[in-house]
Amino acid sequence: MGLVYALAAYLSWGLLVPVHFRMLGAFSPNHILAERIVWSSLFAGALALALAARKRLNLPLPLCRRHALLAVSATMIGVNWLLYLYAIDRGHLLDASLGYYINPLVSVAFGRIVLGERLRPLQAVAVGIAAAGVAVAVLWAGERPALSLSLAVSFALYGLVRKIVGVDALVGFLAETLMLLPLAILWLVLSPEPFLPAEPKSLVLLMLTGLTTALPLIWFAAAAVRLRLTTLGLLQYVAPTCLLGLSVLAYGEHVEPPRAAMFALIWAALALYSFDAFRGRRPAEPAVAVRSDPDPMRV
Repeated sequence: MGLVYALAAYLSWGLLVPVHFRMLGAFSPNHILAERIVWSSLFAGALALALAARKRLNLPLPLCRRHALLAVSATMIGVNWLLYLYAIDRGHLLDASLGYYINPLVSVAFGRIVLGERLRPLQAVAVGIAAAGVAVAVLWAGERPALSLSLAVSFALYGLVRKIVGVDALVGFLAETLMLLPLAILWLVLSPEPFLPAEPKSLVLLMLTGLTTALPLIWFAAAAVRLRLTTLGLLQYVAPTCLLGLSVLAYGEHVEPPRAAMFALIWAALALYSFDAFRGRRPAEPAVAVRSDPDPMRV
């Protein structure tokens, strides 16, 4: 199930979320962020209560010792959201895309340094190929990509903390949004932009930010506790690749040769890593009576 959750999250971020937020161009990034937090809190809270009532979810609140880690993850995802919205509002889509191409490499580094995850030889080669592809794009940009690096590091830290904290995906996301909720409400009270716009279309689009924000992050958190951080990081290339395809096919943007080279190198790396991962899952003997790993999708 780990791969299913990860792909659901990354496909949403690569296809659904960009289209949604492109339709909210009339609002400032700070206002959209505040609205996302409010509607996400309401959606996650309602879903958690519904599942708890059906005894399909245990709500271990307060989370006590895990509060500090969840505060860190809430801060990281809040910063990441704001940077992404800023990039869209200021027309820095190239920087945003580059950030999410750099992010998997940061996740791989965290997995190796913090969690002690080891790479098999072919996997190390795959990471090197992906790094070469990102280096092409960075060199082509011609300057230090501060926004891209900030996006990459903030989301990689979020993934690392969510893996370490080990709480249920929905419960953890609900705790994070509730921590951010007071700041969001304060912004909406002080903001000249209306919390509930009079135009029905704008109101519906803002309300739907709760759904398009909560579900991918819940899926991502569910994948984080089931997959190695290295595997989760490399799978993230699905999202910016979908975003690249969307930009070209739907919005008519041009793909420069360096970006095309990066695209080819990264997908070659993914193919090599996937081949090695699934080859490593095959049992050494024809028959195995008991499998110790409870998650057969863990790679």
